[in-house]
Amino acid sequence: MYLKKPQTIVAVVVALMAQLIFCVVWMTAYDGVQDRVSHLKIAIVNEDGEFGKSIENQLQSNLLFEIISSTKEQAMVDLLGRDVHLVLTIPTNFGQSLTTPGKQAELSYLINESNPQLTKSVMQTLVTKVTYELNHKASLQGTQIALQQLKLPAQEASETAQNLLNKVKSNEQLLNPVRGMHNQMVPMMLVLASYVGAMLMAMNLHQATESIGTVISKWRHVAIRSLITVFAAFLISIVGSSVIALLGGQMGSGFGTFWLFHCLTLLAFMFFAQTFLTLLGMAGMFVNMAMLSLQLVTSGTIVPKQMLSDFYQSLGQFLPATYAVEGIMNVQFGGIQTGKDVWILFATILSSILLTVLVTMFKKQEKQVNGIETKKQLDFLPTNAH
Repeated sequence: MYLKKPQTIVAVVVALMAQLIFCVVWMTAYDGVQDRVSHLKIAIVNEDGEFGKSIENQLQSNLLFEIISSTKEQAMVDLLGRDVHLVLTIPTNFGQSLTTPGKQAELSYLINESNPQLTKSVMQTLVTKVTYELNHKASLQGTQIALQQLKLPAQEASETAQNLLNKVKSNEQLLNPVRGMHNQMVPMMLVLASYVGAMLMAMNLHQATESIGTVISKWRHVAIRSLITVFAAFLISIVGSSVIALLGGQMGSGFGTFWLFHCLTLLAFMFFAQTFLTLLGMAGMFVNMAMLSLQLVTSGTIVPKQMLSDFYQSLGQFLPATYAVEGIMNVQFGGIQTGKDVWILFATILSSILLTVLVTMFKKQEKQVNGIETKKQLDFLPTNAH
């Protein structure tokens, strides 16, 4: 009996499509990610003139990462904006400290933790590597110069310098620290939960619209669905934000800001997901499944966007989850340009509503031949008198 029901076939097709969509998107999006680690960017702030420039040139020759020279102010802006992933400062008198007996030279590193976990891991590994390399090369060079100034022969100065390494120490600082793995996972969890919820809500609202049919006008359908969406977004976001706060979630900008941004994210996802069902009917659920997978891989919740291929980086710029993740990390851990994320999410909402209105304008409201509409018509038929 089950095999004769079309719903059974549809259920199997939906499960099959979900498997295919996720396999294709995730396997292609993350293919070659490790080969693109070099796309992560390091800013070097040189405060030690020519000696610092020589260190900078060595790093550019030896490291695979993209390295830029910057001022302290610009480097901080780029770091907070996630355009740079590590700031390395060569302080004043770094070279002099290398050549001063009994004194260590200190390099300063600054990492922004308001980023995907992978970014922090890669940068911390890099800090260890850079410090080791500079210890081996820079301090060797400085010590050898000092010994030559003492009129030692070059060969003897080189041999003596080998025994006087480890003069470089690192001073690693974390900007916008993340307190625990559970907080690190909040941006991905909220995107996943919010869009899955938006998909299911869109499907059920569409089915309710089909069930009610012409009992009410198509414009009343749009208005009522919109009101339900706004109410649901406010309710769900306050519940979700409260649970996160009760379970120790970070909210660097305060509960109110976190809740409002979460509400805005839900509104954007809900209207965005409903648009595909308005356009395509229930077939829009397949598009929503693809949108879920694409947004998870392109938004920067798991892998930094810079490590994705150009195609997926470009695609992510047109999907709301990219700006939802950036905004959530900003209000949760710290960051800048949250206003930009807010405006783009608002633009997503407005464009989704506009598209829904245009489709509704040109789409005829189908009359039902069974169910509620038929019953309504039968109620007006005269009954036989006895």
